[in-house]
Amino acid sequence: MAKNPMELKWQEVPMGCIFPQMRSSLNNHTGSWRSERPVWDETHCIRCGVCALFCPESCIRTDERGYFHADLDYCKGCSICAHECWTGCIKMIPEEA
Repeated sequence: MAKNPMELKWQEVPMGCIFPQMRSSLNNHTGSWRSERPVWDETHCIRCGVCALFCPESCIRTDERGYFHADLDYCKGCSICAHECWTGCIKMIPEEA
């Protein structure tokens, strides 16, 4: 039986990266940290996907029409998507209480 990666001594750690629990962040709904949330103006969106590429939480997904939107259960409101958007179609708006 293989050792739990978290129990390995530094000499036993193989080269590269260890992910003991892949996609474990999906267990933590971090959207409650947000003070602002991204909103897309689909009339200006060119569906390039740059917002999704830069999202540090990987919480931006496409809908059935190919437009991008953040999964607000996981979006922390960092505004990187709005900053990187080429067309400026993403605006950060204050989160409602």
